[in-house]
Amino acid sequence: MVVLETVCVAFAMFSALPVPQFDWNERNMRYAMAAFPLIGVVIGALWWLCGALPLPALARAAGFCLVPVWVTGGIHLDGYADTCDALSSYGDTAKKLEILKDPHCGAFAVIRLCSYFTAYFALCCCVQFTPRTAMLWMLALVGERALSGLAVASFPMAKNTGLAHTFATAADKTKVRRVLTALCILLGAALAALGGWAMVCAAGAVFAWYHHVAVQQLGGITGDLAGWFLQKCEIWMLAALAACQWLGVL
Repeated sequence: MVVLETVCVAFAMFSALPVPQFDWNERNMRYAMAAFPLIGVVIGALWWLCGALPLPALARAAGFCLVPVWVTGGIHLDGYADTCDALSSYGDTAKKLEILKDPHCGAFAVIRLCSYFTAYFALCCCVQFTPRTAMLWMLALVGERALSGLAVASFPMAKNTGLAHTFATAADKTKVRRVLTALCILLGAALAALGGWAMVCAAGAVFAWYHHVAVQQLGGITGDLAGWFLQKCEIWMLAALAACQWLGVL
């Protein structure tokens, strides 16, 4: 029962999928970040289904682009937009954290979101669907969430309030780190074995940049910055996948 509650807490918070609702407590939030990667399995399965359907090329690419948004409800895109506004301000740490709390969407957020979807859709048009590609992308979607959960359990917090702080405080950080580190290693090995070594490199580079931005610019991570990382990691892994196909590696 605790396992079910833990999974449902993760899905209720980080997806728009209908799941049984439970009151959040210390017991069912302890390993919620370890269950977070399961949402990547759902997105990957729907992405696979979209690719297998006899759709026109542009409709398939649109489906590839929109499936993650439909499943997550855009929660990570919201964090991406807010963080783009904050990082574009070139203010000090306090100023950037203040911008993150502002509910309004600034000009830089709109520009970056439009640019993001244009690039994402273009990359989806470039990707040729095969069972191997679908498996690589599912592993990537699970892996980026494993990295995100690992960061919440490992990186310093920018503030003592907010979503990231809530889950970090409730987590059994030592066990969550062990589980997610092992999962990241296994997923990285699987991706490399299938020819997706460039995707592993892209994810590792974005993760390192995530830590740098968190520590140097915000004094730690926030829920918004975690969303920014997921979107950055996703599009760069997609770019790596498209590049590998274009170069004939896959």
